[in-house]
Amino acid sequence: MAHTAVEAEALCVERGRNRVLHDLGFQVASGEVVGLLGPSGCGKTTLMRAIVGVQAGVTGSLRVLGEPAGAAVLRRKIGYVTQSPSVYADLTVRENLRFFARVLGLGAGAVDQVIATVSLGDRATQVVAQLSGGERARVSLAVALLGNPELLVLDEPTVGLDPVLRRSLWNVFHELAGSGAAVIVSSHVMDEAERCDRLLLMRDGRFLADGPPDDIVRSAGASSIEGAFLALVEEQR
Repeated sequence: MAHTAVEAEALCVERGRNRVLHDLGFQVASGEVVGLLGPSGCGKTTLMRAIVGVQAGVTGSLRVLGEPAGAAVLRRKIGYVTQSPSVYADLTVRENLRFFARVLGLGAGAVDQVIATVSLGDRATQVVAQLSGGERARVSLAVALLGNPELLVLDEPTVGLDPVLRRSLWNVFHELAGSGAAVIVSSHVMDEAERCDRLLLMRDGRFLADGPPDDIVRSAGASSIEGAFLALVEEQR
């Protein structure tokens, strides 16, 4: 039976005098890959920062794995990948992972496991600065996977990657969900929508739609998610 990993009601974020997120309400279940899709600047990163507990100016209700977002007990239960690589460029892949594993109190076995999961075994001894952008993204993902988190929050993890690597990473996301984790993946690339179990379509800090991709396309009378998004935007005008 799936459990609720994230639950928000009347969630708002204000930055200065500007409201960035407007009265959002949604749930994310364990074992589910949820795509947070929308154009750059629509509030995706702000929402993800709120979920992991590092965003200021949050009001409303936001619970993560049964606890208030940002609670100390959640630190080892959430894996978070930001848009920029969050690893040390002057260390090798394995050295990075060993460092973060020690911080979490994990052994070498955990390092070997995540290296295999992101298919970096042949790059494990290379310095991160010498890796391609896609490989660096996989190192950051490997760090987030240490400790088998119950919730993964991935901010634009496939941006700038070639189609083959994008497909490979999406397979990893679904494997993680299949093992029981909740996975939230943001993207501004509409053709990635079909890879998600459920979508939250976002614009200007509000949700335009929430549901399985096929249902959203059908209800909008469109032939694609991009077409559905455009139709929903027109409805709001």
